[in-house]
Amino acid sequence: MSSTLRASLPYTLALAVIAYVAFSFIFTLPLSAAWAFIAGVLACGILVPLLVDLKGPAKSIDDAAAADISVEAFQGESATLYVGNLPYRANEETVKELFSRFGTVINVRLMKDRQTGRRRGFGFVEVAAADANKMISKLNDFEFQERTLKVREARERQDEENLTGE
Repeated sequence: MSSTLRASLPYTLALAVIAYVAFSFIFTLPLSAAWAFIAGVLACGILVPLLVDLKGPAKSIDDAAAADISVEAFQGESATLYVGNLPYRANEETVKELFSRFGTVINVRLMKDRQTGRRRGFGFVEVAAADANKMISKLNDFEFQERTLKVREARERQDEENLTGE
C-alpha cells in the first residue's frame, strides 16, 4: 500500500461515513443505504487523496531541523567516529537522531554483510570535528536500544600491504 493511500485511508473512511449520513438523511434522494455508502466512499476516496497530495507530507520540527543541517550546508572540518555494538535493528536514521543530540551529524554509514544484507552491528558516523570529542564522551558506553555502544574516533583503513607486513 502506498504511503499516500495509507495516510489518507482513515480520513477517507471517516468522510465516507459522513457522506453516508449526508446522502441518507439530509438529502432525501431515492438511494438505498448501500448505494449511499458506495457514493460516499467513491467521493471521499477521490477527494481525500487529492487533498493529501495538494497539502503535501507533514513535516515535524525534527525534520525541519535536520533539513537545516545537511551535508551540503556543512562547511568545515569533519571527523569520523566508529560506533560498535549497535543493535541489529538500528538504522541510519535512528543513529543520526541519537548523535544529533550532541552536535552536527554529516553522514551515517552502517555496515552490512555482503552475502545476507543484514547489519553487522557497527558503523561510522561523520560529524563536525568540533563536536567529535563531546560525542565520544557522551555516547561511549551509552545504553541504546538495550545495547551498550562503543564510540571512538575511527582509524584509517590499513592497506593489505601493511597487514601482511611486506
